[in-house]
Amino acid sequence: MSRPEPVDLTISEALAEMREGKLSSADYVEAHIERCEKHAGLNAFVSHDWDGLRQAARAADETGKAGEGLTGIPLVLKDNINTTTLPTSAATGALRGWTAASNAPIAEALFAQGALLGAKGNMHELAFGITTNNAVTGASRNPFNPDMIPGGSSGGVGTAVGARLMPGGIGTDTGASVRLPAALCGIVGYRPTVGRYPGSGIVPISHTRDTAGPMVRSVADARLLDAVMSGTRSSGETADLKSLRIGVPKPHFYDDLDPGVAKIAERTLGLLERAGARLVDVELPDIAALNDAVGFPVALYEFKVDLANYLAENGLSLTLEDIHAGVASPDVKGVMGSQLGDEAIPEALYRQVMSVERPKLQQAYETCFSENGIDVLLFPTAPLPARPIGDDETVAHNGERQPTFTTFIRNTDPASNAGIPGISLPAGLDSDGLPVGMELDAPAGSDEMLLAIAQAVETVLGPGEAPKL
Repeated sequence: MSRPEPVDLTISEALAEMREGKLSSADYVEAHIERCEKHAGLNAFVSHDWDGLRQAARAADETGKAGEGLTGIPLVLKDNINTTTLPTSAATGALRGWTAASNAPIAEALFAQGALLGAKGNMHELAFGITTNNAVTGASRNPFNPDMIPGGSSGGVGTAVGARLMPGGIGTDTGASVRLPAALCGIVGYRPTVGRYPGSGIVPISHTRDTAGPMVRSVADARLLDAVMSGTRSSGETADLKSLRIGVPKPHFYDDLDPGVAKIAERTLGLLERAGARLVDVELPDIAALNDAVGFPVALYEFKVDLANYLAENGLSLTLEDIHAGVASPDVKGVMGSQLGDEAIPEALYRQVMSVERPKLQQAYETCFSENGIDVLLFPTAPLPARPIGDDETVAHNGERQPTFTTFIRNTDPASNAGIPGISLPAGLDSDGLPVGMELDAPAGSDEMLLAIAQAVETVLGPGEAPKL
């Protein structure tokens, strides 16, 4: 077999080649820069410094430590993660060109292990959406069909990793924003238990719901980045599929699926069953209502408080009104504006949701896992594949026009609101050549188990296919 091109190597594979002296960081980085320039029309990035990246790669080689830790590996970080060498704008007007005085703790942890800042990824403005059709920075494009959305809000990272412009990256996920673009771009997207990684130094929506997460091309790479950002040591073990009980929540999560998604979901279940996993039909009763009671009240109330705190902590003399004035995307303008006026979520409602409604949702998950004796839940990450750029309000789904935002996040949002971990794995391409993802969710705090199970499932599903760019 011919040796893979550098851009086709996963992070783990590239590190191994660097350690063996078969690949330099400089050559690895140059191959990615060349591909980035060739496919600049995908609009994956908000900012980059190719000369600075080349210099950093040469410096990594000169230390003789390329391949150790993450030394010599370029990563794309979502544009809401503070970095000192490239601006952090959250892809919104009022923050364009602003550069943080210090790196976010998760970025600092990655850089301390030798990772290089490859670029900052485009995103849905202020992370408030799932299309990454941004009126300030332009729309990011799906590498499998550039007329389609890559998902969001971490769409630029999804585009970059899916298109092999960068070997991996870090997004943030409030309700779908790591897992959805991963599913739509044919890569792995991991959302850890909230609190597993430090959340400071990241332009926020909601401290209850936000978390950073790896976006990569293999579960091994997700485990590698997870260990660095969480300060833990990965066991590296792969779960035994024959010992697993996998919950299949057909009601809600498998309802009204796009035919292509339904076909791949059924194939996934069949492959796992033939591999020896025990599939268990389960339900999460009233999950839609439980989730609806939590999602928007928490996110919208905390957004005002958390964003104001972020601006103050970073020495930015901007008000929420200043940020709103710089918003150009109509959907984001509307939702933020609603919270600066009479429609704002009242504190009393927020307190009631946090003390009563959210615990009900969390209990529903705990009961489902414990009473059914299951290790994980498995379901399609999104009910439909990527849809055309510009379908910001409604999308075509099974013969009807349905709301874009709520339709795409239907399956990912409940776990986000419960604070439990989930990972989306590439499961195949539909008849139009668009990727479909399958998500595994696990109980809060069981991240190591989830990653070990995901690695086992990945051996059955195989790696995500590369786009024909």
